[in-house]
Amino acid sequence: MAKANNNVALYVLMFNLFITMGGIGIIVPVMPAYLQVFGVGGQVLGFLIAGFALAQFLLSPIAGELSDRHGRKIFIIGGLVVYGLAQILFGLADAVWVLFISRFLSGAGAAFVMPPIMAYVADITTVEQRGKGMGMLGAAMSLGFTIGPGLGGALSGINLHFPFYVAGSAALIAAILSWLILPNIKNAVDTAAAARPPRENLVKQMVKSTKTSYFVFLIVVFTFSFGISNFQATLSLYLDHKFDYTPLDISIILTVGGFAGVILQMFVIDKLFKKYGEMKVILVNLLLAAATMLLVIFVSGFFIVLVVATLFSIATTFIRPAVNTLISKVAGNEQGFAAGMNNAYMSLGNMFGPALAGILFDWNMESPYILGTVVLAGCFVLAYTWTNRKASYLLQPSKSA
Repeated sequence: MAKANNNVALYVLMFNLFITMGGIGIIVPVMPAYLQVFGVGGQVLGFLIAGFALAQFLLSPIAGELSDRHGRKIFIIGGLVVYGLAQILFGLADAVWVLFISRFLSGAGAAFVMPPIMAYVADITTVEQRGKGMGMLGAAMSLGFTIGPGLGGALSGINLHFPFYVAGSAALIAAILSWLILPNIKNAVDTAAAARPPRENLVKQMVKSTKTSYFVFLIVVFTFSFGISNFQATLSLYLDHKFDYTPLDISIILTVGGFAGVILQMFVIDKLFKKYGEMKVILVNLLLAAATMLLVIFVSGFFIVLVVATLFSIATTFIRPAVNTLISKVAGNEQGFAAGMNNAYMSLGNMFGPALAGILFDWNMESPYILGTVVLAGCFVLAYTWTNRKASYLLQPSKSA
């Protein structure tokens, strides 16, 4: 009976992450046209995306710790409610400042959904089952973000506000289902967590991370996230301004690339790790990401743009799990701290990248892609140099357990 309950819980958690990531993706192709209603452009879009990342950076560690002390379910439901209402508020907004409030609240809601869900899966799975459980959550997240843009492009045909209402309503429905169906388990660390003193503040944790053996990988995470978010933050605006693409056109480009990445992640990436090793996968795909980012400036024609954007999406899909795996391997008995720092550095990149990209876009719409190319190429040089000097063994194929 307990196993059946755990399976039900896992499916509900997958649905929650699917809805959360789908809600993020659903608005992407709509944003250029939606922001024109307010008479704003790239700078505002960049700061809106950065505001979402800022909320996650500040609140994710707090959400994880609070869920250790008070249980997972209440924070998952609360996060979904905040996220859903914020999405609806975005659709109802009549001023730019309301958009900023809404995006920060959306990030806050997502911050209180994701860490407790990850912890919940750890609570209901054995060590042997955990990899499979986390993999299922990862698949739900990828699928949500992949399907979201296509759905957003289609729904925008009704009106520009409708995708936000759908995303918000779906999150509220997920909150109700979680309240009704999700078992209210007591995790094994409740007592210990309640007795523990609060963790170090985020600044002290960031300083501590500079002294770890895997600090170079955290720098890679930051620079990689910074470079990628330059591309993702402004691509919809770029295609709208340069080629006059509709939200549906943009959603097709984003969705095809996302699906290609998800499929290859499911069936190819593990084979690449075993044959070449994670570091070689990172290095090759950093070069591919840099090259395709630069190519965006020079290509034209819907099919060619689609191919270049898809290759970029595939490269980024391969880099993320490779970096995560290497950090986990090098971290030893600091898995929790390393995972938290990984998320923190990624959030920082996702914060500063869009903000700077938006400013640059309003100055020259090609400049974010030039900057992103330089950052990704620099990330390649850093990773390659460090590996050759200090960890050449990482260039060997991954050893399967």
